[in-house]
Amino acid sequence: MTRRLPPGGLDPLTEAGHEIFEPGGDRSSTHDELVAAAPQADAIVCLLTDRIDEPVLAAGGSRLKVLATVAVGHDNIDLTAAAAHRVVVCNVPGVNDETVADTAFLLILAASRRVWEAEAGLRARRWPGWDVDQYLGRDVHGAVLGIVGFGSIGQAVARRATGFGMEVLHHTRTDTGLVGWRGDLDRLLAESDIVTLHVPLTQETRHLIDARRLALMKRDAVLVNTSRGPVVDEEALAAALEDGTIFAAGLDVYEREPEVHPRLLRAPNTVLYPHIGSASVATRTRMVRVAAENARAVLAGEPPKNPVTGG
Repeated sequence: MTRRLPPGGLDPLTEAGHEIFEPGGDRSSTHDELVAAAPQADAIVCLLTDRIDEPVLAAGGSRLKVLATVAVGHDNIDLTAAAAHRVVVCNVPGVNDETVADTAFLLILAASRRVWEAEAGLRARRWPGWDVDQYLGRDVHGAVLGIVGFGSIGQAVARRATGFGMEVLHHTRTDTGLVGWRGDLDRLLAESDIVTLHVPLTQETRHLIDARRLALMKRDAVLVNTSRGPVVDEEALAAALEDGTIFAAGLDVYEREPEVHPRLLRAPNTVLYPHIGSASVATRTRMVRVAAENARAVLAGEPPKNPVTGG
């Protein structure tokens, strides 16, 4: 294990008789520590913050059989190198869908209604009492929600939106055949009051939302990102918030985690969460358990439930 994991999550491995090695303390292994530990490992259960590259895989040699990531995304793993070393890579799709969708909608509400600014003012004792023009945000009910990426999480957000009486648009590369599909991302951005991002990080989606696309959005629009930080150009987003190109943003992920762009920290109408999209006890435990079950299956010579690629 690249770090200590929630109790009960590793039961599929321990019940199968495998020996578990976890680093001490409440921290993840460094890259050097992963390289040093890999030669003694048949399986590595890792997190999205762990860089699993050629040095780690080469150190694992012929003994290392499987990489099981406790995440849906796997951009931290060199899949080409894993295939070359005949190491199976597995992820945990679908496990955190509803919890991340909850977080996305929480950010939609918080950013639209300027919740952070209002609470910060109250806690700092700057609130003089109710007034008619304090902390005026924008309504979520009845708004047009644009969902970029319409996989299982995007669809879960759409279900929540219907309860708020929102009109839901969605963008994917291929026609879903569903009402509200927009094949042209620029059109979706221009039509939406609130935009929420649910795409994987690839070369095509890096800085998908840049200065040009931010300028297409309505001046009272809200942007939410719970996918991957580099999908948004943070410098461009900070500038758009500062000059009023868009109204507000809610972010749970960042380009260079754990660093947050200093201009975003100062930007108006911005709600910033520390990557807590799947952070419930039940969901994080399920994510670890599914990763552990994937690793157990490969070590037993069985097909894993969630293979990404294989050697």
